[in-house]
Amino acid sequence: MRITTWNVNGIRAIVNKDGFDWLKDIQPDILGLQEIKAKPEQVPDLIKDHPEYLTFWHSAERPGYSGTAVLYRPEPLSIQTGLGMEEFDTEGRTIRLEYPDFFLYNIYFPNGGQGNKRVPFKLNFYARLLEICDEHHAKGEKVIITGDFNTSHQEIDLANPKENEKNTGFLPEEREWITKYLEHNFVDAYRTLYPEKVEYTWWTYRTNARARGIGWRLDYFLVSSELMPRVEAVEIHDDVMGSDHCPVSLLLKE
Repeated sequence: MRITTWNVNGIRAIVNKDGFDWLKDIQPDILGLQEIKAKPEQVPDLIKDHPEYLTFWHSAERPGYSGTAVLYRPEPLSIQTGLGMEEFDTEGRTIRLEYPDFFLYNIYFPNGGQGNKRVPFKLNFYARLLEICDEHHAKGEKVIITGDFNTSHQEIDLANPKENEKNTGFLPEEREWITKYLEHNFVDAYRTLYPEKVEYTWWTYRTNARARGIGWRLDYFLVSSELMPRVEAVEIHDDVMGSDHCPVSLLLKE
């Protein structure tokens, strides 16, 4: 099974520019999208052009903001949105798909915001999701969390760590939450497979950063430790354009 994540930073522009043509080559079984900034009726061509997929959307109440969606071929046992807290759920940040052997969370984690003003909101979101995942693990259930975590965990995960120590995305208190997830039975699949590899999944539109290789790894697959033996690879598709993020795929043995 191939599970792919992509922060599209506005799905309408990508659909209008045929930005999903890469699906023919990569062919994910499940595609989690973040920061869609739209409702499904605003992008009818996406559904029309890819009839091989079913879709489910969790759009934000505020127009043109945030939101998540999934395209999937294997039908889940159930689909659920939100974390059970209105302040998070009105922003459309969470879709959970239940399959027989795991729960898949497609998540758009909050950004810390200008001047780091939303960092407390972001950290509370991390805390709430971890509470729910602890409940899964207590029941012996396996979990995959994917999406835009809006945090680089280690210095190897961004090009300029020293310059960004006081910026959201690399603040000590943000990085600590990634560590907490790893202490709560999760594994960073990419970093476990490739401990020394340097690849990025996000580049600012400013300063020609992508062409210059000045990026951050913000898009992750955290998997329950019991699932890690089934993980064959994590692939970063940095040749796919259209967003300031690129898609990332997890290959899972059946």
